[in-house]
Amino acid sequence: MFSELESRTSSPLISDSFVNNAIDNRSCSKPTTKLWFKGVRSSKFRHVYGEPAKREKCYDNIQITRNAHDSQFCAVNPKFLAVVTEVAGGGAFTVVPINCTGRLDFNASKVTGHTGPVLDIKWNPFNDNVIASCSDDCTIKLWHIPDGGLSMHLTDWLVELQGHKRRVGYIEWHPTAENILFSAGFDHLVIVWDVERGEAVNVIDCHRDVIHSMSLNRDGSLLATTCKDKKLRIIEPRTGRVRSEGTCHAGAKASKVVYLGATGRLLTTGFSRHSDRQYSIWDESDLSRSLYTDSIDSSSGVVFPFFDPDTNVAFLAGKGDGNIRYYEITDESPYVHFLNQFLSGNPQRGLGVMPKRGLSTTQCEVFRFYKLHATKGMCEPIAMIVPRKSDQFHEDLYPNTAGSKPALTASEWTAGKNAMPLLISMKTGELNDLDITSIKQKQRSQLSAVEPLKIDNNRRKFAFLARETVPDYRPKDHAVTEKSRKTSNNETFQKLQQKFSQIELNNRQEARAIKDNDIALNENDLRRAYQLQSDEVRRLKKQLINSEQRVKELEEQIRRLLIKK
Repeated sequence: MFSELESRTSSPLISDSFVNNAIDNRSCSKPTTKLWFKGVRSSKFRHVYGEPAKREKCYDNIQITRNAHDSQFCAVNPKFLAVVTEVAGGGAFTVVPINCTGRLDFNASKVTGHTGPVLDIKWNPFNDNVIASCSDDCTIKLWHIPDGGLSMHLTDWLVELQGHKRRVGYIEWHPTAENILFSAGFDHLVIVWDVERGEAVNVIDCHRDVIHSMSLNRDGSLLATTCKDKKLRIIEPRTGRVRSEGTCHAGAKASKVVYLGATGRLLTTGFSRHSDRQYSIWDESDLSRSLYTDSIDSSSGVVFPFFDPDTNVAFLAGKGDGNIRYYEITDESPYVHFLNQFLSGNPQRGLGVMPKRGLSTTQCEVFRFYKLHATKGMCEPIAMIVPRKSDQFHEDLYPNTAGSKPALTASEWTAGKNAMPLLISMKTGELNDLDITSIKQKQRSQLSAVEPLKIDNNRRKFAFLARETVPDYRPKDHAVTEKSRKTSNNETFQKLQQKFSQIELNNRQEARAIKDNDIALNENDLRRAYQLQSDEVRRLKKQLINSEQRVKELEEQIRRLLIKK
């Protein structure tokens, strides 16, 4: 048999035809479409990992709220950390300086001005000392937090915004315009506020059911919302006109949306008909169908999307999950590429995100979460780090990012003007040359304009709070001598003034004394006096107990002496 095969292959005719049929390239055809290879994709963020902070760098002993509302209950900026807390009656949230880590005091001061549970909190992106909160009491309030933190319970708000008929579930600040705030209530309304004037700019009434989330694009000219009616809408916030509308996710549970920077695309998370969690990419100009949809898993917690426009990395974190997935967003299909996930055994109730200007560039940190633990009262920072050995500044990881200066005023934005955020360098912290020039031109135009004599009270407050504190670096002795010199001059002037207006001053002092006697002490003074009296009572009680103990000891000694005698 083998001899027959050898004889066949040895024949020149048979061998030539066999070879031609085996390697004839003319019989092969190239594929008409390019195949998509699902292999390992190169990316500088492929090995990003999450590094949780050590126990001493966490915030422990926080009474985190148990409210079932789909919100983060946490807000953070380079100065403060704010967490919504559980209280008996009313609503409150605690504010802690960002460096005050460790175990917090059980009776730490809180913001306690709301009469209902607090549902959402957001820091002002252009003023790190101002925070907005919305509540079950149908109001939005703005609060000023001093640099050192709260020394007592804060009950006096800066501005109160009333306009919703039902509880207010979500709030968002405008990314480029100063003092513009968006609020979404359970009355199916989105209200655009000018907090400087304390009034509504526009009321958007296009939703048929409860609003689940909202997100603004890079320049704040468009607003995206998801609703309980399973619709995704793109709205012009100044006019309230719905530019496009489409069915988002088929599931009955809440869906969330985030704008993917200035790309004109959106990322939504929701549930399928079979209750599987999924995410989708959309084009803002056409919401009839998604650009790409993929399933995540079969869990039941609502997934919250986060996006970093500087690195084009999206993070997906489910409520009640212990992991955070992150993806790289590209301009070509399939638009989303899975990178990795951060795994943890502790479920999360909410997540706060540090602004990019508050990250550590020496550790190659590209994102930072503040995780509220669901099973214990702890807030844990989680740094997302690119593993690189060099501790120098990496320009490819840190392009210019949005700074703390607004690009527009509230009046400019309401008049129809749009602008991209003013960018700062992550290396130097300074603005770009073009942005500095535009700011100077704007300041000149404002100085040339004639301001009205009557200034609104809220405008005065925000102008005062926006001023930067200028430290005094003069020597202490020099300051004392200058102060004494000024004091002597003032004394001379006061003597001359008292000489010619003694009668008028006496009358004013008598009237002021009568008025001061009639005015009751305010709440803070009463609280301070109550605390002092309580301390005095406790001290006296201790002295009384010690004296009674001493009397008993003396009586016992006398009794023993009498027995011995």
